[in-house]
Amino acid sequence: MNHRTSKWIDWAQEIFSLSQSGLTYSGNEYDIGRYKRLQEITAEIIANQSEIAKESVLKSFSMQAGYITPKVDVRGAVVQEGKILLIQERADGRWAMPGGWADLGNSPASVAEREVWEESGFRVKAEKVVAVLDANRLEPFEFYHAYKIIFLCKLLEGEPRTSYETLAVDFFDPDHLPPLSSYRTNETMLQEVFAHVENPDRRTVFD
Repeated sequence: MNHRTSKWIDWAQEIFSLSQSGLTYSGNEYDIGRYKRLQEITAEIIANQSEIAKESVLKSFSMQAGYITPKVDVRGAVVQEGKILLIQERADGRWAMPGGWADLGNSPASVAEREVWEESGFRVKAEKVVAVLDANRLEPFEFYHAYKIIFLCKLLEGEPRTSYETLAVDFFDPDHLPPLSSYRTNETMLQEVFAHVENPDRRTVFD
Protein backbone atom coordinates (compact mmCIF):
# COMPACT_ATOMS: atom_id res chain seq x y z
CA MET A 1 0.00 0.00 0.00
CA ASN A 2 1.60 3.31 -1.05
CA HIS A 3 1.35 6.61 0.81
CA ARG A 4 -1.09 8.11 -1.70
CA THR A 5 -3.45 5.14 -1.39
CA SER A 6 -3.32 5.15 2.39
CA LYS A 7 -4.32 8.84 2.53
CA TRP A 8 -7.71 8.34 0.87
CA ILE A 9 -8.32 5.40 3.18
CA ASP A 10 -7.50 7.57 6.19
CA TRP A 11 -9.81 10.31 4.95
CA ALA A 12 -12.66 7.88 4.25
CA GLN A 13 -12.30 6.32 7.70
CA GLU A 14 -12.32 9.71 9.38
CA ILE A 15 -15.41 10.91 7.48
CA PHE A 16 -17.25 7.70 8.34
CA SER A 17 -16.25 7.81 12.03
CA LEU A 18 -17.34 11.44 12.36
CA SER A 19 -20.65 10.80 10.60
CA GLN A 20 -21.35 7.71 12.71
CA SER A 21 -20.68 9.66 15.93
CA GLY A 22 -23.03 12.35 14.67
CA LEU A 23 -25.77 9.81 13.99
CA THR A 24 -25.27 8.35 17.46
CA TYR A 25 -25.46 11.58 19.43
CA SER A 26 -27.48 14.03 17.32
CA GLY A 27 -31.21 14.44 17.82
CA ASN A 28 -31.62 17.03 15.10
CA GLU A 29 -33.29 15.58 12.00
CA TYR A 30 -31.48 18.01 9.68
CA ASP A 31 -28.08 17.07 11.11
CA ILE A 32 -28.98 13.38 10.88
CA GLY A 33 -29.70 13.84 7.18
CA ARG A 34 -26.33 15.49 6.67
CA TYR A 35 -24.49 12.72 8.55
CA LYS A 36 -26.23 10.07 6.44
CA ARG A 37 -25.16 11.94 3.31
CA LEU A 38 -21.58 11.96 4.59
CA GLN A 39 -21.77 8.17 4.88
CA GLU A 40 -23.04 7.94 1.31
CA ILE A 41 -20.11 10.10 0.16
CA THR A 42 -17.72 7.86 2.07
CA ALA A 43 -19.22 4.78 0.39
CA GLU A 44 -18.87 6.48 -3.01
CA ILE A 45 -15.19 7.24 -2.31
CA ILE A 46 -14.50 3.63 -1.37
CA ALA A 47 -16.45 2.29 -4.36
CA ASN A 48 -14.55 4.54 -6.77
CA GLN A 49 -11.15 3.70 -5.32
CA SER A 50 -11.66 -0.05 -4.96
CA GLU A 51 -13.59 -3.01 -6.33
CA ILE A 52 -16.16 -2.85 -3.51
CA ALA A 53 -19.69 -1.88 -4.57
CA LYS A 54 -21.26 1.17 -2.91
CA GLU A 55 -24.23 -0.95 -1.78
CA SER A 56 -21.90 -3.39 -0.03
CA VAL A 57 -20.17 -0.56 1.79
CA LEU A 58 -23.46 0.94 2.94
CA LYS A 59 -24.64 -2.49 4.11
CA SER A 60 -21.46 -2.81 6.17
CA PHE A 61 -22.03 0.68 7.58
CA SER A 62 -25.52 -0.32 8.73
CA MET A 63 -23.98 -3.07 10.87
CA GLN A 64 -21.75 -0.57 12.71
CA ALA A 65 -24.29 1.03 15.02
CA GLY A 66 -23.26 3.40 17.80
CA TYR A 67 -19.90 5.00 18.48
CA ILE A 68 -17.18 3.50 16.28
CA THR A 69 -14.46 1.49 18.02
CA PRO A 70 -11.91 -0.99 16.63
CA LYS A 71 -12.86 -4.62 16.14
CA VAL A 72 -10.65 -7.19 17.90
CA ASP A 73 -9.09 -10.19 16.13
CA VAL A 74 -7.74 -12.83 18.55
CA ARG A 75 -5.23 -15.53 17.50
CA GLY A 76 -3.96 -18.59 19.38
CA ALA A 77 -0.29 -19.49 18.82
CA VAL A 78 0.37 -23.14 19.67
CA VAL A 79 3.94 -24.44 19.34
CA GLN A 80 4.74 -28.12 19.84
CA GLU A 81 8.23 -29.62 19.36
CA GLY A 82 9.40 -26.56 17.44
CA LYS A 83 6.43 -26.48 15.06
CA ILE A 84 3.47 -24.11 15.04
CA LEU A 85 -0.18 -25.08 14.65
CA LEU A 86 -1.84 -23.60 11.56
CA ILE A 87 -5.25 -24.08 10.01
CA GLN A 88 -6.10 -23.81 6.31
CA GLU A 89 -8.86 -21.26 5.83
CA ARG A 90 -11.83 -22.19 3.66
CA ALA A 91 -12.20 -18.50 2.80
CA ASP A 92 -8.99 -18.25 0.76
CA GLY A 93 -7.30 -21.67 0.92
CA ARG A 94 -4.34 -20.21 2.80
CA TRP A 95 -3.01 -20.88 6.29
CA ALA A 96 -3.21 -18.98 9.57
CA MET A 97 -3.07 -19.35 13.32
CA PRO A 98 -6.52 -20.31 14.64
CA GLY A 99 -8.56 -17.30 15.63
CA GLY A 100 -11.25 -14.82 14.73
CA TRP A 101 -13.26 -11.82 15.89
CA ALA A 102 -13.81 -11.49 19.64
CA ASP A 103 -17.41 -11.91 20.80
CA LEU A 104 -19.20 -9.72 23.31
CA GLY A 105 -19.16 -11.14 26.83
CA ASN A 106 -15.99 -13.21 26.36
CA SER A 107 -12.50 -12.44 27.64
CA PRO A 108 -9.75 -12.25 25.01
CA ALA A 109 -7.98 -15.34 26.39
CA SER A 110 -11.17 -17.41 26.33
CA VAL A 111 -11.75 -16.37 22.70
CA ALA A 112 -8.28 -17.63 21.76
CA GLU A 113 -8.84 -20.96 23.56
CA ARG A 114 -12.27 -21.47 22.00
CA GLU A 115 -11.13 -20.57 18.48
CA VAL A 116 -8.23 -23.04 18.64
CA TRP A 117 -10.61 -25.77 19.81
CA GLU A 118 -13.30 -25.04 17.23
CA GLU A 119 -10.94 -24.64 14.27
CA SER A 120 -8.32 -27.29 15.01
CA GLY A 121 -9.64 -29.83 17.54
CA PHE A 122 -7.04 -29.03 20.22
CA ARG A 123 -7.72 -27.91 23.78
CA VAL A 124 -5.29 -25.21 24.86
CA LYS A 125 -4.60 -22.78 27.71
CA ALA A 126 -3.71 -19.17 26.86
CA GLU A 127 -0.60 -18.31 28.86
CA LYS A 128 0.93 -15.11 27.48
CA VAL A 129 0.19 -12.19 25.17
CA VAL A 130 2.79 -12.22 22.39
CA ALA A 131 1.60 -9.10 20.58
CA VAL A 132 -1.11 -6.46 20.29
CA LEU A 133 -1.02 -5.12 16.74
CA ASP A 134 -2.74 -2.47 14.67
CA ALA A 135 -4.23 -4.71 11.98
CA ASN A 136 -4.87 -1.76 9.67
CA ARG A 137 -1.14 -1.63 8.98
CA LEU A 138 -1.44 -5.03 7.35
CA GLU A 139 -2.50 -5.87 3.81
CA PRO A 140 -4.90 -6.63 2.25
CA PHE A 141 -6.64 -3.60 3.78
CA GLU A 142 -9.94 -3.98 5.62
CA PHE A 143 -12.00 -0.80 5.88
CA TYR A 144 -12.88 -1.11 9.55
CA HIS A 145 -10.14 -0.52 12.05
CA ALA A 146 -9.04 -3.65 13.94
CA TYR A 147 -6.59 -4.69 16.62
CA LYS A 148 -4.99 -8.14 16.63
CA ILE A 149 -4.10 -9.91 19.90
CA ILE A 150 -1.87 -12.99 19.67
CA PHE A 151 -1.80 -15.37 22.65
CA LEU A 152 0.87 -17.99 23.20
CA CYS A 153 -1.06 -21.11 24.21
CA LYS A 154 -0.14 -24.40 25.89
CA LEU A 155 -1.45 -27.52 24.17
CA LEU A 156 -3.46 -29.64 26.63
CA GLU A 157 -5.09 -32.38 24.58
CA GLY A 158 -6.91 -33.21 21.37
CA GLU A 159 -6.53 -34.49 17.85
CA PRO A 160 -6.44 -32.51 14.58
CA ARG A 161 -9.98 -31.90 13.31
CA THR A 162 -11.29 -29.58 10.62
CA SER A 163 -14.41 -27.42 10.92
CA TYR A 164 -16.81 -25.57 8.66
CA GLU A 165 -14.19 -22.78 8.56
CA THR A 166 -11.11 -24.93 7.98
CA LEU A 167 -9.92 -27.28 5.25
CA ALA A 168 -6.89 -28.75 7.05
CA VAL A 169 -4.96 -28.67 10.33
CA ASP A 170 -1.21 -29.22 10.71
CA PHE A 171 1.99 -28.21 12.50
CA PHE A 172 4.73 -26.46 10.52
CA ASP A 173 8.43 -25.86 10.94
CA PRO A 174 9.27 -22.11 10.75
CA ASP A 175 11.57 -22.77 7.80
CA HIS A 176 8.92 -24.62 5.81
CA LEU A 177 5.73 -22.58 6.10
CA PRO A 178 2.73 -23.01 3.76
CA PRO A 179 1.19 -20.07 1.86
CA LEU A 180 -0.12 -17.74 4.58
CA SER A 181 -3.39 -15.84 4.77
CA SER A 182 -1.39 -12.68 5.38
CA TYR A 183 -4.12 -10.49 6.86
CA ARG A 184 -4.80 -13.18 9.48
CA THR A 185 -1.22 -14.37 10.00
CA ASN A 186 2.04 -13.28 8.40
CA GLU A 187 5.65 -14.38 8.76
CA THR A 188 6.56 -11.48 11.06
CA MET A 189 3.88 -12.59 13.53
CA LEU A 190 5.14 -16.19 13.44
CA GLN A 191 8.72 -15.05 13.96
CA GLU A 192 7.59 -13.15 17.03
CA VAL A 193 5.79 -16.24 18.36
CA PHE A 194 8.92 -18.39 18.00
CA ALA A 195 11.01 -15.65 19.62
CA HIS A 196 8.74 -15.83 22.69
CA VAL A 197 9.05 -19.60 22.78
CA GLU A 198 12.84 -19.31 22.74
CA ASN A 199 12.84 -16.53 25.33
CA PRO A 200 9.97 -16.75 27.86
CA ASP A 201 11.03 -13.40 29.33
CA ARG A 202 10.62 -11.57 26.02
CA ARG A 203 8.32 -8.54 26.34
CA THR A 204 4.99 -8.28 24.57
CA VAL A 205 5.17 -6.40 21.26
CA PHE A 206 2.59 -3.71 20.69
CA ASP A 207 1.81 -0.87 18.29
